[in-house]
Amino acid sequence: QIQLVESGGGSVQAGGSLRLSCAASGYTDSIYYMGWFRQAPGTGREGREGVATIDNYGNTIHANIVVGRFTISRDNAKNTLYLQMTSLKPEDTGMYYCAAGLGRRWSLKSDEYQYWGQGTQVTVSS
Repeated sequence: QIQLVESGGGSVQAGGSLRLSCAASGYTDSIYYMGWFRQAPGTGREGREGVATIDNYGNTIHANIVVGRFTISRDNAKNTLYLQMTSLKPEDTGMYYCAAGLGRRWSLKSDEYQYWGQGTQVTVSS
Protein backbone atom coordinates (compact mmCIF):
# COMPACT_ATOMS: atom_id res chain seq x y z
CA GLN A 1 0.00 0.00 0.00
CA ILE A 2 0.98 3.60 -0.59
CA GLN A 3 -0.27 6.58 1.36
CA LEU A 4 -0.26 10.10 -0.05
CA VAL A 5 -0.86 13.23 2.02
CA GLU A 6 -1.15 16.63 0.39
CA SER A 7 -0.55 19.99 2.02
CA GLY A 8 0.02 23.61 1.08
CA GLY A 9 -3.36 24.58 -0.28
CA GLY A 10 -5.04 27.83 0.68
CA SER A 11 -6.68 31.02 -0.52
CA VAL A 12 -4.77 33.56 -2.58
CA GLN A 13 -5.54 36.46 -4.86
CA ALA A 14 -5.09 36.25 -8.59
CA GLY A 15 -1.45 36.59 -9.52
CA GLY A 16 -0.30 34.99 -6.29
CA SER A 17 1.68 31.81 -5.69
CA LEU A 18 1.36 28.61 -3.71
CA ARG A 19 3.47 25.50 -3.33
CA LEU A 20 1.75 22.20 -2.82
CA SER A 21 3.48 19.23 -1.23
CA CYS A 22 2.64 15.55 -1.24
CA ALA A 23 4.32 13.17 1.20
CA ALA A 24 4.39 9.55 0.12
CA SER A 25 4.81 6.61 2.47
CA GLY A 26 4.52 2.85 2.32
CA TYR A 27 5.84 0.84 -0.65
CA THR A 28 7.19 3.92 -2.41
CA ASP A 29 9.84 1.91 -4.28
CA SER A 30 7.04 0.58 -6.48
CA ILE A 31 6.09 4.05 -7.75
CA TYR A 32 7.08 4.81 -11.35
CA TYR A 33 5.53 8.24 -11.67
CA MET A 34 3.56 10.77 -9.68
CA GLY A 35 1.23 13.53 -10.69
CA TRP A 36 -1.04 16.36 -9.69
CA PHE A 37 -4.66 16.51 -10.71
CA ARG A 38 -7.36 19.01 -9.96
CA GLN A 39 -11.10 18.90 -9.71
CA ALA A 40 -13.10 22.07 -10.24
CA PRO A 41 -15.95 22.95 -7.87
CA GLY A 42 -19.19 21.18 -8.70
CA THR A 43 -17.57 18.45 -10.74
CA GLY A 44 -17.23 14.82 -9.85
CA ARG A 45 -14.25 12.54 -10.08
CA GLU A 46 -14.82 12.22 -13.82
CA GLY A 47 -14.01 15.91 -14.10
CA ARG A 48 -10.58 15.48 -12.56
CA GLU A 49 -7.96 16.84 -14.95
CA GLY A 50 -4.25 16.24 -15.08
CA VAL A 51 -2.08 19.22 -14.19
CA ALA A 52 1.45 17.83 -14.24
CA THR A 53 3.33 14.58 -13.84
CA ILE A 54 6.91 13.44 -13.25
CA ASP A 55 8.51 10.05 -13.69
CA ASN A 56 11.34 8.40 -11.79
CA TYR A 57 13.92 9.87 -14.19
CA GLY A 58 12.75 13.41 -13.62
CA ASN A 59 10.97 13.76 -16.94
CA THR A 60 7.93 15.99 -16.69
CA ILE A 61 4.71 16.72 -18.52
CA HIS A 62 2.70 19.85 -17.80
CA ALA A 63 -0.79 20.47 -19.09
CA ASN A 64 -0.94 23.28 -21.65
CA ILE A 65 -3.11 25.38 -19.37
CA VAL A 66 -0.35 25.58 -16.72
CA VAL A 67 2.80 25.65 -18.84
CA GLY A 68 4.97 28.55 -17.78
CA ARG A 69 3.06 28.98 -14.51
CA PHE A 70 3.26 25.66 -12.65
CA THR A 71 6.28 23.46 -12.08
CA ILE A 72 6.26 19.91 -10.78
CA SER A 73 9.26 18.53 -8.92
CA ARG A 74 10.13 15.60 -6.74
CA ASP A 75 12.53 14.95 -3.88
CA ASN A 76 13.08 11.21 -3.97
CA ALA A 77 15.14 11.23 -0.76
CA LYS A 78 12.20 12.72 1.10
CA ASN A 79 9.53 10.84 -0.89
CA THR A 80 7.87 14.17 -1.50
CA LEU A 81 6.23 15.62 -4.59
CA TYR A 82 5.82 19.35 -5.12
CA LEU A 83 3.82 21.65 -7.33
CA GLN A 84 5.01 25.25 -7.48
CA MET A 85 2.15 27.40 -8.73
CA THR A 86 2.66 31.00 -9.81
CA SER A 87 0.54 33.60 -11.60
CA LEU A 88 -2.55 31.89 -10.24
CA LYS A 89 -5.89 32.59 -11.88
CA PRO A 90 -9.45 32.20 -10.54
CA GLU A 91 -9.94 29.28 -12.94
CA ASP A 92 -7.16 27.42 -11.10
CA THR A 93 -9.54 27.09 -8.15
CA GLY A 94 -10.26 23.51 -7.17
CA MET A 95 -9.28 20.52 -5.12
CA TYR A 96 -5.77 19.40 -5.97
CA TYR A 97 -4.91 15.72 -5.70
CA CYS A 98 -1.61 13.96 -5.62
CA ALA A 99 -1.47 10.56 -7.31
CA ALA A 100 1.01 7.74 -7.78
CA GLY A 101 1.27 5.32 -10.66
CA LEU A 102 2.79 1.85 -10.53
CA GLY A 103 2.39 0.90 -14.16
CA ARG A 104 4.37 1.67 -17.30
CA ARG A 105 1.86 3.83 -19.13
CA TRP A 106 3.06 7.22 -18.01
CA SER A 107 0.64 10.01 -18.90
CA LEU A 108 -1.67 12.65 -17.47
CA LYS A 109 -4.65 10.32 -17.63
CA SER A 110 -6.12 9.69 -14.21
CA ASP A 111 -6.86 6.06 -15.09
CA GLU A 112 -3.12 5.34 -15.08
CA TYR A 113 -2.77 6.21 -11.39
CA GLN A 114 -3.56 3.70 -8.68
CA TYR A 115 -3.11 5.67 -5.47
CA TRP A 116 -4.60 9.01 -4.55
CA GLY A 117 -4.38 11.44 -1.69
CA GLN A 118 -7.33 13.15 -0.03
CA GLY A 119 -6.71 16.45 -1.76
CA THR A 120 -5.91 20.01 -0.74
CA GLN A 121 -8.11 22.97 -1.61
CA VAL A 122 -6.82 25.89 -3.66
CA THR A 123 -8.99 28.98 -3.98
CA VAL A 124 -7.97 31.90 -6.16
CA SER A 125 -9.98 35.09 -5.91
CA SER A 126 -10.08 37.85 -8.49
